[in-house]
Amino acid sequence: MLKDDENILIDGCQKMGININNEQIRKFSRYLELLVQWKQKINLTSLKTPREIIIKHFLDSISCIKIINKYIDTEGISVIDVGAGAGFPGMPIKIICPSIRLSLLEARKKKTIFLQKVTEEMNFQQVKILNSRAETLGKSIDYREKYDIAVSRAVAHLSVLSEYCLPLVRGGGLFIAQKGRSYKEETEKSLKTIRFLGGELIGVENVRIPFIDQERHLLLIKKIKGTPSEYPRRVGLPQKRPLYF
Repeated sequence: MLKDDENILIDGCQKMGININNEQIRKFSRYLELLVQWKQKINLTSLKTPREIIIKHFLDSISCIKIINKYIDTEGISVIDVGAGAGFPGMPIKIICPSIRLSLLEARKKKTIFLQKVTEEMNFQQVKILNSRAETLGKSIDYREKYDIAVSRAVAHLSVLSEYCLPLVRGGGLFIAQKGRSYKEETEKSLKTIRFLGGELIGVENVRIPFIDQERHLLLIKKIKGTPSEYPRRVGLPQKRPLYF
């Protein structure tokens, strides 16, 4: 990571109230190198420059941390990133909060190979790479209602993400969805679905990502009761026929 890029990362974290040490800077630098190398072979990100990746991926992911800390102590918690892709927001959260137990759920095999490479390079402990679908994992007794937090930046409607994520969250845990300017419309359309699946919207946190003028909103959904056993539905149905009531 060039010095200018490193300064963007450090300054961006400081603007969001996050302190970052030399070891964490080293890990972000190596993560950036791997992203740049591997995106030549597989579609990891459409962003072209290190600066863009740092701001729109790293800092955008890190923005979740201060919000998570308002609602739950991150020490030793279990987190699942649903639709992890190249590792956002899960990997940056792990770098800043190394004690979390992180699962990265990604359906595309090539991307899980990349995630495994990053995990090995970082010498991460308590990181699990899951090459599966949320519909399948949500039915498994090993994963259903096992996580303190589910996070997702996946490009899907909130109703669809709720069916993917809420079955994985334990009672009292949180589902956190990162959304842009369309969050109000999506939220209004999905409130009954969220309640039906056992969740309750407890907050919408507006966040500012340093160096860009784009709206970011974190929707905080608390798991208040068990998800009906027939959900999630079979693979493909949540996206094909979203639940609206």
